[in-house]
Amino acid sequence: MKYYIIAGEASGDLHGSNLVKALKVADTDAVIRGWGGNLMEAEGATVVKNYRETAFMGAFEIIAHARTIANNLKFCKNDIIEFKPDVVVLIDYPGFNLRIARFAKTNGFKVYYYISPKVWIWKEGRVKTIKKFVDKMFVIFPFEKAFYAKHNYEVDYAGNPLIDAIEERKQTMCSREEFIRKNNLTEQPIIALLPGSRKQEISQLLPIITGITSRFTGYQFVIACTSSFEVSFYQKHMANSQCKLVFNQTYELLNNSTAAVVASGTATLETALFNIPQVVVYRISNATYIIGKPFFPIKYFSLVNIIMDEVVVKELMQYNLDRDIVAELGKILYECDYREKMLTKYSELLEKCGGSGASKRIGELMVNYLLDN
Repeated sequence: MKYYIIAGEASGDLHGSNLVKALKVADTDAVIRGWGGNLMEAEGATVVKNYRETAFMGAFEIIAHARTIANNLKFCKNDIIEFKPDVVVLIDYPGFNLRIARFAKTNGFKVYYYISPKVWIWKEGRVKTIKKFVDKMFVIFPFEKAFYAKHNYEVDYAGNPLIDAIEERKQTMCSREEFIRKNNLTEQPIIALLPGSRKQEISQLLPIITGITSRFTGYQFVIACTSSFEVSFYQKHMANSQCKLVFNQTYELLNNSTAAVVASGTATLETALFNIPQVVVYRISNATYIIGKPFFPIKYFSLVNIIMDEVVVKELMQYNLDRDIVAELGKILYECDYREKMLTKYSELLEKCGGSGASKRIGELMVNYLLDN
């Protein structure tokens, strides 16, 4: 069968790559085309648009790139029509993918959605669109099943694929000695800085989180970078700090770290699954924040806290970040009880996220649904 997958961000590329692998096992004749990145391409998908060209963040940033987004939509619709897939599989990325869902369903294509838009945080009205234009929804958090049940919409939950991705990567990771050697690091304990994968969030956060490094002696700060951007882009936003940069080695960096400062998003859950104490940060343009704040009536914005429904990791947002990061990181590094409490909660989090094998189960479910119809 033919599958058209759309992943518009780095996290979508990761989950998309594992889905591609699972689909090719469940359907040996699978032909897969779509949007994603190097990881999906490495598993055999034909990637026609890289997420580096499609990831925009914040209301003003989206307005500034309105023409590019419109052109991307047109290109995508034409490509789907020409490819004629048996199913269009949408991965998160709701601003774009819900429009494609409407188009695909209206034009007679079956539509599956893998990794639900975060309608449980805001824009709950999108559930009506999902019910109308999405044939099957596959969610990755246990609480989402109950959320959709409130709206009389049945979804499939088969665990969280991040567990699979991390377990697989750990099997091929080099030793700490090799990681330090090949990245020209020292023997000092590592504090990982994860500023995100999109240009806007990196430029907002990196000057702040690199500006606090001089407050912690005896540690080396290492930035998780993506090859989507040049070294010069990161250096421009490093606040004259002496942080080291590692590219496309986020999991390896976390595996060798003592603590982390992490941009809100999928990386917060990944950091927890690596059992690394963290402080979560989030910052957007002040204009976007002021306009958008009334529309985010939520208790938590980090996935760790949302899944656990309690404060497991400290969330810091928008203002006074440098001062607050220093205070929280100090507690993580120097207060043993505080650190151990966080790690204990991580163990509970792992249990809530289900066991390994989620990607395989999702692939099998998709193929079986298609064969039954």
